[in-house]
Amino acid sequence: MPGVTIEIPRELAAAQAEYNGESGRAFIAALPDLAARFLSRWDLEPEAGRNPMHGVSALVLPVVRRGDGTPAVLKLQLLDEESAGEPVALRVWDGDGAVRLLDHDAPTGTLLLERLDETRMLSHEPDTRRAVLTIAELLARLTSFPAPPGLRRLGDIARAMLDATPRALDRVPDPRARRLVADCAAAVREVVDEPGDRLLHWDLHDENVLASGRAPWLAIDPKPLAGDPGFELWPALDNRFDPAEILWRFDAMTDVLALDRARARAWTLGRLLQNALWDIEDGRPLDPAQLEIADRLRTHGV
Repeated sequence: MPGVTIEIPRELAAAQAEYNGESGRAFIAALPDLAARFLSRWDLEPEAGRNPMHGVSALVLPVVRRGDGTPAVLKLQLLDEESAGEPVALRVWDGDGAVRLLDHDAPTGTLLLERLDETRMLSHEPDTRRAVLTIAELLARLTSFPAPPGLRRLGDIARAMLDATPRALDRVPDPRARRLVADCAAAVREVVDEPGDRLLHWDLHDENVLASGRAPWLAIDPKPLAGDPGFELWPALDNRFDPAEILWRFDAMTDVLALDRARARAWTLGRLLQNALWDIEDGRPLDPAQLEIADRLRTHGV
């Protein structure tokens, strides 16, 4: 679109270069032309006085539709196996507990989404218990839907994690941490043959929940997969980490979602295993807070 200048945040460019290398740099270089293309195609214009927003992987432009002035956001992102599932999940939810999808371009992964209030994140809620219950209530709605065909499947992810565990454990020098990661793998091994079939968000932490005019809170930015809702609880345990609250949060969420507590514990330990494998692969130390969460859950309710 002639005359439109899109400023690319330096933090987004740096994150793309760090995590995606050459493909990330190419994505950043193409962003101005990509934005202009979809502003024109969907008859949008950037909203005056509103700065672009971004996370690690996407640029989000506040826009208005030229025809009727409807506010929206244009989400430009690098297409990968996680982002490819986002419009699939949003179409299934159709605004029930999540941001509404207005339009989508499959080849590029570009999304046009309803505008929520980005100044009011759930992370701003001072009552952390209220925040945890809000996430649980959203998850109860989101995971009530069966997963559609074609999404990543928790069973495949879990089996790959179990295959990678023995080699990874050899690279954990601390005996206690190594034992804890091994215990998490053992817990996953007990449930891997029943991975579930619900539509999961996977990344519902308290900065991925925004206020809206049509609902108090709505989820954004899913990384969807098909699986057991117990695999959804980890972010809310880790948000604003408080050791004294770990078991209360777990019990409250399993109550709201009506989950079998033993299965939910096993799949929650699976999230520690997933995070630990990523850290080990990247040469990072295991996160003490995450190890504490897993340690407290290991025998909870047994």
